[in-house]
Amino acid sequence: MVSAMLGVTDLPTYVIGTIAIILLPGPNSMFVLATAAQRGVRAGYRAVSGVFLGDAILMVATALGVASLLRAFPPVYTALKYAGAAYLAYLGVRMLIGAVKSWRQRGEVAAAVQEVAEPHPFRRAFIVSIINPKAILFLISFFTQFVDPAYPHPAITFLVLGVILQITSLIYLSALIFAGTYLAAQFERRKRLAAAGTSAVGALFLGFSLKLATSSMT
Repeated sequence: MVSAMLGVTDLPTYVIGTIAIILLPGPNSMFVLATAAQRGVRAGYRAVSGVFLGDAILMVATALGVASLLRAFPPVYTALKYAGAAYLAYLGVRMLIGAVKSWRQRGEVAAAVQEVAEPHPFRRAFIVSIINPKAILFLISFFTQFVDPAYPHPAITFLVLGVILQITSLIYLSALIFAGTYLAAQFERRKRLAAAGTSAVGALFLGFSLKLATSSMT
């Protein structure tokens, strides 16, 4: 079997699990959706590129055993956790501020989210993707279930698993981008709806921040 040759123990289960995990709402997908809704398809894919780079770095770090280091040095994990939570809270607050301005002024829709998506969607998406140390711990616990310990080239196995994850993520995030452009057209006609949508995303980011700040390695 090809999967056995590549060191993957149960490829169908991995694919199904990956799809289920990606479909769960998180800061990456919400940021891509908000960016596409406010700045269009091109900016949306810039954000996707940032997410991909962040995820790739986390996967490489996972393969190198960084999660084990975080477990061995809890203060490092704690520092990363609070830094990540603070940045997510920062984005959430800026979204809410932009939504309030849009609601009061009823100006251009972009004013509601310029606070978030401008000026570098790639950079911000990359930071959102990489700041969560829980992602490393999740990857190590998920990936290792499908890695054959007897396979002599584990780097190839991690590469296969990572490519599958990134392709699945690309399909899902692309759907969000085009959904975001549809929402942008609706928001252009309904200014208060735009402000309400931005407020909802901002509140989600505050929720992600709280969840990260109160998380543990166990």
